[in-house]
This record gives sequence, C-alpha cells and structure tokens, in this order.
Amino acid sequence: MMVNQVFLHGFLVALGAGLVTGIGGLCIFLKKRYLKAEINMLLNVAAGVMLAASFFSLLVPSMQEIVVNADLARTSLNYVLSVFGGVLLVWILNLLIPHEHNAIGRHGPHFDLKKAWLFIIAITLHKLPEGLAVGVAYGAESIVNPTSLVIGIAVHNIPEGLTIAISLVAAGNSRLKAAMTALAIGLVQPLGAIVGLFLMGLSFNVVPYGMAFAGGTLLFVVINEILPETYGNQSTNKSAAAVFVGFIVMTYLSIIFH
Repeated sequence: MMVNQVFLHGFLVALGAGLVTGIGGLCIFLKKRYLKAEINMLLNVAAGVMLAASFFSLLVPSMQEIVVNADLARTSLNYVLSVFGGVLLVWILNLLIPHEHNAIGRHGPHFDLKKAWLFIIAITLHKLPEGLAVGVAYGAESIVNPTSLVIGIAVHNIPEGLTIAISLVAAGNSRLKAAMTALAIGLVQPLGAIVGLFLMGLSFNVVPYGMAFAGGTLLFVVINEILPETYGNQSTNKSAAAVFVGFIVMTYLSIIFH
C-alpha cells in the first residue's frame, strides 16, 4: 500500500474507532440510571481487551523485529527503553494536566460540572495514546495486522463514552448534550493517529521502536488509569474475571487476525 493510502486508511480507521465513543455516549438513553458496578464491569472487560491488544498487536511483534541481531544486550535495552518511553510520556501528561478520577462513584447532589469536566479530561488523555497506537500499527502493516488492535480500542471506547455521558448528566446536562460531548471527545483519537502515522513515515528503522513506544502508552492507560478505578473491595473477583474474559477474547481475535 502506498504511503498516502496508508496514512489515509490509518486516519479513517482511527476516526471510526474514536466515533465509537459517541455510540457509548448514546447508551445513556438506554437506561434511566446505570449502577457503578455495571460500568466497572464493562471497563474491566475493555481493560482486558486493551491489555491483550497492546501485547499481541504492538509489544510482541516489535520485540520480534528488534531483537534479531547478535547484539542482544543493546537491542534488548533499546526495546525496554522504548516501552518505558511510552509509559513515561503518558505519566508526565497525567502529572501536568489536572484531572479527576472515578467520577462515576460520586454522582449525586454534590457532583458539579467542574468535577465532571476534570474527569472527562482524564478520559481525553487516554484518547491520544490510543490514537497514537492505531497510527503506529497502520504505519507498521508490513509487521503486524492492526485489525485486532483497532477492535480492542473501539470496544474500550464504548464504556468510556458512556462514563462521559453519565458524568455530564449527573452534573445537570441534558442526555443529548452529554452524548454529543462523548462523540466530540472521541475525535481526539484520530489526532493521536496522525502523530503515530507521521512518526512511522520518517524511517522504517523506527517502526518497531514506535510500536514498543505505543505499547508502553497503552500499558500505562490500562494499569494506571483503568484498573485502579474499577477494582473494588467488594467485587475484586468479578473485576478480575471480567479482565480475564476481555483478555482471552482479544487473544483469540489477535490469533485470528494475525
């Protein structure tokens, strides 16, 4: 596939995955009230999906490409530093940009619009590395099939879109405005994809390192942002089971689309 076609295809797919966030937002119309446990379960399944996608669509293929020559000590170190670089990038963004965690658990008369938007900023932060991962995967089509990664991110966007809508409705917004806001937040994802596609287009030599970097960003999102917010003392077993289900399903899809 020509470079321009790869760029366009990667951007459009990332746009489609981002728009799925709007589908999650529209789910606000399906029920009068969502329980925190229901949202957590959906997010845990999505976390398992994302975890498998990051490993089998980015980290493992990039490892196979990087660690191929005799100088294993140097190439292995480069691989580890690339993964750590991705983790560090999102970690720094989290430190620099103020945001709220776990707004779903605090809905009620004291839940204000400022807290809702701080929570939405947190989700928006996730969209950039997710889009970056899609762009990197499409820039590395000669190494890996990006289909399973895109499916994983799209599945993950549904509960995230719903949480955006729920937080805004709890802060006094209409359901329609909340759903449309979720749709708009999803449009951040293709912006990240543009960055990923551009980086992959610089040189083929950076492709596997870019994949490792993108895999690191997704690992941070799952481990530091999603799982700590959804695990509760009363439902740890259910949360773990949901993560395993998501991981196993996405592992199967990764094999099918390999």
